[in-house]
Amino acid sequence: MKWSVPPIWEGGDVWIIGGGSSIPKQFGIPDKVVEEVVKGTSQPSVYSPYMLPLHNKHVIGINVAYLIGNWIDMVFFGDSNFLRAHKERLAEWPGLKVSCYDPTDIVPWIKYLPKDPHRPRGISNNPRMVSWNANSGSAAISVAANAGAKRIILLGFDMNLGNNNAKHWHNMYKDAVITEPERKRRERGEIPVQPFAKHLKGFSAIAKDAKVRGIEILNANPDSAINEFPKYTVKELLNES
Repeated sequence: MKWSVPPIWEGGDVWIIGGGSSIPKQFGIPDKVVEEVVKGTSQPSVYSPYMLPLHNKHVIGINVAYLIGNWIDMVFFGDSNFLRAHKERLAEWPGLKVSCYDPTDIVPWIKYLPKDPHRPRGISNNPRMVSWNANSGSAAISVAANAGAKRIILLGFDMNLGNNNAKHWHNMYKDAVITEPERKRRERGEIPVQPFAKHLKGFSAIAKDAKVRGIEILNANPDSAINEFPKYTVKELLNES
């Protein structure tokens, strides 16, 4: 159903959890545990005990990140493949389910925020829309801002590959629908073309809009390719609170 973001987090901090491989490193999650999640032999929920300091924060989980735990307030996604792969689990998950992919004719219990045609990049001023910025993580910044956040912390917004070209858990739903050209590329051992250059284009506009609105955005990964916001480690950010 169509939705208007209410001011549920007025004046507070909001953490947005992306899918970057920096997340386990930031929380000291053992490599063995991470490998099991990447392979699919364990669910992301095994990360939850290591991320205990976030359990009392306002949190948006992007795509598969919602599976970390029920303490995450909201899942946000813009990918139809994700919905097809996770529909049953999403139905059982107790948090807010929000999307800029129009699922209203298929899944009426998902709150729908269309992409703002007047502001495709940046932060939408319309609480009934999001600025897409070519990816779900950046689109969720509009949600956090219109929910009243004064400070938004980006976690796992790496915009680069980790060790061994790892993309962390993003493939948990991308692999649900594999096209024939993609299958052949994998058989040849080719590394797929990454969308990071496209994803990075929106952050300049996001930074400008955040400044106008008096919203502080912090990047919780010192090695992130996003350079528009101050970078900190998770430990530094948690120690200040």
